[in-house]
Amino acid sequence: MSQPVDTKDAVRQTITVPATPDRAFRVFAEQFGLWWPREYSIGEAEMADFVIEPRVGGRWYEVGVDGAECDTGRVTVYEPPDRLVLAWHLDGNWQFDPDPSHASEVEVRFISDGEDETRVELVHRHFERHGEGASAVRAAVESTGGWGHCISAYLRCITSE
Repeated sequence: MSQPVDTKDAVRQTITVPATPDRAFRVFAEQFGLWWPREYSIGEAEMADFVIEPRVGGRWYEVGVDGAECDTGRVTVYEPPDRLVLAWHLDGNWQFDPDPSHASEVEVRFISDGEDETRVELVHRHFERHGEGASAVRAAVESTGGWGHCISAYLRCITSE
């Protein structure tokens, strides 16, 4: 039996999208680069795409217009169409830290909420793993320009398909 996860310091976003769980999952995970805000680039070149590799152990990373890749983290759970968990390896300075013990966690669940509607629940937790950068990461993803902005971009993308 798994241990309960302490999420009291988690950042949460929940929306309902006009799509089945399968479609909601596919747009979120397989078309990440279509909806992820371009202004949230961490690469030196302008962002061309953002990719989530569809498997446990896969990378999630940005691809610049120059072809350079910048890792954000790793896929720790890939269970279409229900659940996706990503390890967030960016520290408080937006630099990649490859140590998995320093990564926070982003869990996204896709829950059927009636015919052709899905509740998308995002929880970003374990900021303490970032050490000194924990408060910077949490403040950024909790701000008005954080996950709320990203989820709004996702909603615009899924409703425009």
